[in-house]
Amino acid sequence: MKFMKLGSRPDTFYTTEAVRSVSSEVSSDLIIQVKGSRYLLHKFPLLSKCLRLQRLCSEYQEASQHQIIQLHDFPSGVEAFELCAKFCYGITITLSAYNIVASRCAAEYLQMTEDVEKGNLIYKLEVFFNSCILQGWRDSIATLQSTKAFPLWSEELGITSRCIEAIASKVLTHPSKVSLSHSYSRRGRDDMSCNGAESLRHNKPANRGWWAEDIAELGIDLYWRTMIAIKSGGKMPSHLIGDALKIYASKWLPNISKNGRDHKQAASDSDSDSANDLTSKHRLILESIVSLVPVEKGAASTSFLLKLLKAANILNASSSSKMELARRVGLQLEDATVGDLIIPSVSYETDTRYDVDIVMTILEQFLLQGQSPPTSPPRSKLGFERRRSRSAENIDFEFQESRRSSSAAHSSKLKVAKLMDVYLQEIGRDVNLSLSKFIAIAEAIPEFARLDHDDLYRAIDIYLKAHPDLNKSERKRLCRILDCKKLSMEACMHAAQNELLPLRVVVQVLFFEQARAAMAGGKVTELPSNIRALLATHNIDPSRPPAPLSTSSIMPADDQWSVSGLKSPRSKMSTLRMKLAEDDDLDENDLNPDGIGRSSKLKALCLLPARPKRMFSKLWSTNRSTTSEKN
Repeated sequence: MKFMKLGSRPDTFYTTEAVRSVSSEVSSDLIIQVKGSRYLLHKFPLLSKCLRLQRLCSEYQEASQHQIIQLHDFPSGVEAFELCAKFCYGITITLSAYNIVASRCAAEYLQMTEDVEKGNLIYKLEVFFNSCILQGWRDSIATLQSTKAFPLWSEELGITSRCIEAIASKVLTHPSKVSLSHSYSRRGRDDMSCNGAESLRHNKPANRGWWAEDIAELGIDLYWRTMIAIKSGGKMPSHLIGDALKIYASKWLPNISKNGRDHKQAASDSDSDSANDLTSKHRLILESIVSLVPVEKGAASTSFLLKLLKAANILNASSSSKMELARRVGLQLEDATVGDLIIPSVSYETDTRYDVDIVMTILEQFLLQGQSPPTSPPRSKLGFERRRSRSAENIDFEFQESRRSSSAAHSSKLKVAKLMDVYLQEIGRDVNLSLSKFIAIAEAIPEFARLDHDDLYRAIDIYLKAHPDLNKSERKRLCRILDCKKLSMEACMHAAQNELLPLRVVVQVLFFEQARAAMAGGKVTELPSNIRALLATHNIDPSRPPAPLSTSSIMPADDQWSVSGLKSPRSKMSTLRMKLAEDDDLDENDLNPDGIGRSSKLKALCLLPARPKRMFSKLWSTNRSTTSEKN
């Protein structure tokens, strides 16, 4: 830490009966009261350097042994006044980054200017501030922190703005040119005396983000102004700004629990003014951080932005801050994880565990991104190739770039579709989650983005288990988002024995699996005409078997699809018969979306060739083995 010493006389101030005095052969003739403290001093050394004391003393006409002056509006503390008084007496004083702001404000109040005496205290403080304090990294930060005690005076004297400019200029300087210490080696590394030699113990910053932890010590108001100055320089990469904001948030914002109920309960149990003040402070910090996030995509990680969104929910931040965070997350949603999207709900209007509405907003923002470009470049109308101009080459280059961007956007949609299906599996366990919100998220994903519906089926199965009170129409509405043609063998085996599913879904699963088995068995030509008609209505090409589907999702043990985990096959086949009986009350003319009646589908299912019926053979073989074991 840099310092400066002024004066050469020893300290002769002493305290007697709560009065500070100076040991001198000359009797004191001036009493000054500052901040509840009393000083017994001499007029001559003080009035010769302090213009304000001269004017105050001249206002008193009566002559007395001790003239009393009260400084009610003195800006600094008694330590700063005593430092100025000692300077007037020539007593040695030590100035550093920790007391220069208070001393400068006190000297300005006492008007210790060059007009009163050459080489006065204000001049010396300015020389030390400009030549030493502003040249040091730690000193600039420490001085800036100390301005919080004297905000108005510091602003008026330009101390705050000059410190911010000095810090920003050092941050924007290449690390190899900054010979000042940083947070990894703070203690005693940049000691320097303006009265003596410079210390040789310097530790150069190791990387471009060396400054982030040091300025994280600042309060949010000064930090915000400093970050604005750094960003306005235009030289700092946006991802380093994002990293710095993450460091600051982790230091000043409260830890966010995975269970939002704890925070809701804490908020309801604590109504003290101190708790409200702390919440307001955290809310201000959060909203300030949000305003500082660079506009570039990827400047802040998706995980960090979602943590800020969780904090915004808990701290009841402004809707504009929440929407800005949702918009920023939506631009890079493909980088999120399911754990990031589990945002606790702290609303008193609903009992749901998770804030599904904000996730829906994020998903909408993601889907609002740019449309895909054309799949092929424009061709010449004349039908022959001409000499390519430079502008044509530029167009082709832009087209290739747009194709590359389109491919990346398509890949992102595939990732987000997988992400949202797993997210539905998590929130589906919430017994208070409404069916409409579940379906809204599921239907928001474009159809092409789901290569298979296994994860979606898992989510539907979990939701049905958590909501056993759904009526028949609600279950049908839920299962309408499921495409049975995109289910894997494992999923079909599970769905065929899932008594929670509507009959129509079970029949469709059995039908499409039988059709797939028939095609795989090479007996496609033997399919009856009505089966082929059904295949055609569902865009299935009998001459080409469908590609295998992915079933790589990891699920909890309770949600794994295991046929052995269900009841015996005999009871499941009887379940299918019971489902048929249950639907007797339905209208016989009730048609499926493809326009084919339920009875027609059942007949078509029965007319399938016997040889390739792979699914039923599995069920029946299991049934026989179970029966033999019982016998």
